[in-house]
Amino acid sequence: MPSPVPSRPHRQVIRGARLWSQDPEIGELPKADVLIEEDRIAAVAADLGPLDAEEIPARDRILLPGFVDTHRHTWQSLVRHMSTDWTLPQYFSGVRGVLGKVYEPDDMYAANLVGMLDALDSGITTIVDWSHNNNTPEHADAAIQAVFDAGIRCVWGYGNSNDEWLPVSDVPQSRDVVRIAEKWFSSADQLVSLALAPRGPQFATKAATLQDFGLARELGIPVTVHAGDGAWGKSQPLIWMDANGLADARTTYVHGNMLTDEEFDIIARTGGSISVAPELEMHMGHGTLSTLRARDRGIPVSLSIDVCTSVGGDIFSAMRAMLAGSRYLVNLAALEKNEAVDPLPLTAVEVLGFATQGGATAAWLGDSVGSISVGKKADLVLLRTDVYGMTPMNYTAGAVVESGNAQLVDSVWVDGRRVKRDGVLVGHDFQEVRALADAARDRLLDRSGVTDPGAWQPPVYAAPDGE
Repeated sequence: MPSPVPSRPHRQVIRGARLWSQDPEIGELPKADVLIEEDRIAAVAADLGPLDAEEIPARDRILLPGFVDTHRHTWQSLVRHMSTDWTLPQYFSGVRGVLGKVYEPDDMYAANLVGMLDALDSGITTIVDWSHNNNTPEHADAAIQAVFDAGIRCVWGYGNSNDEWLPVSDVPQSRDVVRIAEKWFSSADQLVSLALAPRGPQFATKAATLQDFGLARELGIPVTVHAGDGAWGKSQPLIWMDANGLADARTTYVHGNMLTDEEFDIIARTGGSISVAPELEMHMGHGTLSTLRARDRGIPVSLSIDVCTSVGGDIFSAMRAMLAGSRYLVNLAALEKNEAVDPLPLTAVEVLGFATQGGATAAWLGDSVGSISVGKKADLVLLRTDVYGMTPMNYTAGAVVESGNAQLVDSVWVDGRRVKRDGVLVGHDFQEVRALADAARDRLLDRSGVTDPGAWQPPVYAAPDGE
C-alpha cells in the first residue's frame, strides 16, 4: 500500500529560516542556517557559508523542532468526529461498547495509517500511540505495521483489548506484549519504540494493576497511564500508586485534571511527567486543566490530542486550547475576587515548549528530539509565514500558537528524511489512503449497525455496580 520511505540525502542545509530552536544556548534567531548530516543536526549558525549539501531555501519560513503528541488513541481515526457532540459516558458507551469490539485487524491498519499521516501532515513528528484496542495479536501487529509504514517517530503504547478495557476490569494485561517486544522492537535503533499503556487503578482492579505494572518492569519499558480524568479520577489514584511503588520517573500521567495537590507533589517527587489534552478535556468534562499545577511544581508538561473522535488532530489547536483554557481559569478566579491578573499565568513561549521539548521529555525521548540542537535527531518543521495571517511577523511564538495551522506546514523532517515537501506528504498517495480509510469505515459501521454516524447518540455508559 504505502510507497517506500523517502530517501535521506547525506547532507542537507536549510538556509535563512527564522529559527525557534528550543535550545537555550541557541535561542531564537531571525535568520539561520541548519545543517543536517544523515539523521542528525550537525550545525546551527546565522550563516554557515558554502557547503557541499542539498540546499533548501527557507526565506519566509519558521524552522521549529518537530511537534510531539504524547497521547493519542490513533486506532479511533476511522470514527473521526463521531463523538464531537457526545459526553464522556457516551464516548465509553459508543466507542468502547459498540465500535471497538467490531474492529478487525485491517481496520486497525487503516486507522493507524491515516491517523499517523494526519499527524505528520500537521508537523507532529513524534506520537505516543495509546493503542488500547488490541483484540487479538493480529490487531496489534496490524496497528504496528501501519506505524512503521507511515514513517513517523512513535512510542507505541501496548494496551488491552476492548473487552478487557471496559471499567472496572479484573483481567490482567495480556502477555502478548512479550511476543510483540521480540517481533517488532528487538532493535533500539529504529523510529518506533515500545511502552505499556495499562488501564491503571481508575479502570482496573488493584490486583490487575499490580500485575500490569509488573509486566512493564519485566520488559524494562516505560508506562503511560490515565490518571485524574473526570469522575473516575476522583479516586486519588496517585496516592495508591505511590504507596505501592508504581509512581516513578518512567511513568507519564495522562490528563491529571482531578488529581489533588498531594498527588501532584507525588509526581514531582518521583520524576513523572504530565500529558495534557486541553481541548478534549474541556469538551468532555475531565475537570480543571492541570497545566499550571504541574508546571509550578517543575513537572514536565506536554500536549496531546487524545481522541480524534471528538477533536481535530493538529497540535496547533491543542496549543491554543491550553493557552486560552489556562488563562481563563486564572482570569475567572481573579474576577470573582475583584483582582487584576498581572502577569498572565502562561505564555505562548511556554506552550510552544510544551509542544516540543516538553513532549519529547514526557515521551522519554528528551535527549534525542524536542529541540534544534547539534547532535540531536533531525526532526524538524518548516512553517510558512508568507500568508496574510502571519503578516507582519512580530512575535514568533505568538504567531505559531495563535495563527499556526496544518496548511502552513511546508516541510517536515523525521530522522533526517524530508517526509513532507512543499506542502505535500512524500511517499503516500492521498487518494489511495483515503480510499483505504473510507472502505474500512464503511465495513466498521456496517458491522456495528450504525447507519448515520453524524446523528448517532449512544446511551450513557453505566459502570458495573455504580462504580
